[in-house]
Parts: sequence; structure tokens; C-alpha cells
Amino acid sequence: MELPIYLVGYMGAGKTTAGRLLADKLGWRFVDLDDAFEQIHGYSTAEYIRRFGLEEFRKKEKYVVEDLADQIPFEHIIYATGGGYPCWEDNMECLRELGTSIYIRWKPEHLAKRLSLTDLSERPVLQGRTEEELLDFIAPQLEAREPFYSQAHHILDVTICDEESDERIAEELFRLIRERV
Repeated sequence: MELPIYLVGYMGAGKTTAGRLLADKLGWRFVDLDDAFEQIHGYSTAEYIRRFGLEEFRKKEKYVVEDLADQIPFEHIIYATGGGYPCWEDNMECLRELGTSIYIRWKPEHLAKRLSLTDLSERPVLQGRTEEELLDFIAPQLEAREPFYSQAHHILDVTICDEESDERIAEELFRLIRERV
């Protein structure tokens, strides 16, 4: 498995939480690319998109990923990408070249349930939606993104949806990495 490792998947898939747990377990560094974007540009991703538009955000987001890869290549590091990052231009191809990509794949109904239990104010496009409305929103987006996400080197199918799912995802990712590193 080539380093670094990039976790991809839909929002709420566990890229950040499980990724952080995984990095701790491995003794590796962890970087949430949304947080890195905010540190570099001074705006959260949501604020930046509101001010400058999605197209400009995607350009800057790609720069952040490539810049970090240039600064710290081949290091034991786990990156959590933004949910839409792999679906823009050739970003998934770039991730595959920069290291190893792992898609954390959920069924739409499980993601809707999982996201309905979180603070949706942190996710403006989901704010105020019921679990059913979340499913109606997520299912077509996930279907459209699947061709991009599924280009990842590895796919981890998540079949559990409970309070401990992030710990279980981290365990499964740990097992996957240990088998291949």
C-alpha cells in the first residue's frame, strides 16, 4: 500500500472520525483536508463556497491537496477528503497517483439515518431535513458520485449503523491497512 492514505466517501461516512481513530491506532498523522483548507485560506469550506462559489472552492481545494502532498510526501499520514472532492475533474485520478485511496461505502438509507443523528447545522445543505428528506437528497447524489468513489484502490463496505460505527470502521480500515502495508 502506497503512502499516504486518502479516505473518500460521502459526507458523514466517517472519513474524519474513523480516520482520526485509525491514525491514533497506527501512530500516524491525520489531516482533515477541510480543516487544512480553513487554515490555509481563512474560511471554512461552507463560508468559502458562499463567498466565492463552488467552482473557485474546488480549484483551491485541489491546490491544498497537491500542496500538502508536495510538502509531506510518502509520510505515514491519513487524509480525510471532502465528500465532493473526488468527483471534480481528475481529482480521483490524482488521489490514486498521490497514494492509496480507500472508499468508505455506505448504503444511502444508513447514511441518512447516521446523518439524522448529527448536528446538521454543520452541514448547510442538509440543515432542517428529516431523515426521509435526507434519504431523498443523499440517494441520487450518492448514485452520481459512485463512479468516482469506486475508482479508489480499496472499498470498505459499511454494513453497520450504530453508535459504535466509527470505531468499527477504524478497526476495519486498520485490518485492511495491516494486510497490505
